[in-house]
Amino acid sequence: MFSKTQNKSDIALSKRLSYLLRHGATKEGLNIKPNGFVAVNELLNKSLHHYTIDDIKRIVKENNKQRFTLKIINGILEIKANQGHSLFKINELSLRILDRIDFDLIHGTYLKYWPNIRTEGLSRMKRNHIHFAKGLNFINGLRQNAELFIYMNFEKAKEDGLIFFESENGVVLCAGNSKGFIETKYFLKMITAYGQTLNLN
Repeated sequence: MFSKTQNKSDIALSKRLSYLLRHGATKEGLNIKPNGFVAVNELLNKSLHHYTIDDIKRIVKENNKQRFTLKIINGILEIKANQGHSLFKINELSLRILDRIDFDLIHGTYLKYWPNIRTEGLSRMKRNHIHFAKGLNFINGLRQNAELFIYMNFEKAKEDGLIFFESENGVVLCAGNSKGFIETKYFLKMITAYGQTLNLN
């Protein structure tokens, strides 16, 4: 979700940053650390020639979903995406393991994917984790135009060995089982954006 005050150039930069920091860093020759951080100057010199450090700072500040973290490390300004990576080398993110929850754990998706989800469960696909939101009113972790909301049985999944993490911006993440899936037996209910309840049968 983008701020209403962001112009087209800022939106383009935000999307480009998301791609580079989540998926394309290695392909574009960027030195990305296992914790996901990349030096801002390297980004500007190699991949974002038309932008400045001030542009990067503004994007991070104005992003409603807090997708990015800026930090000075050993005197160097670095940036990372807080979650959503498909790069396998990103394995040292600042994630907190969740032992218990006091909120609805919800995965938002589109109705066109329901036939596959109903038979296979949720898949992390090419990403490192499946994303969840902490309730319907929590914008982080949910697509703004999601058509289907899948409520998870956190306790049952946790008892069976699935591990859930919380990212720095409050998105709940789970890698699924050894094949990258969360089976349908962990679904509590499935409700469309129009209020219709779906069944697994």
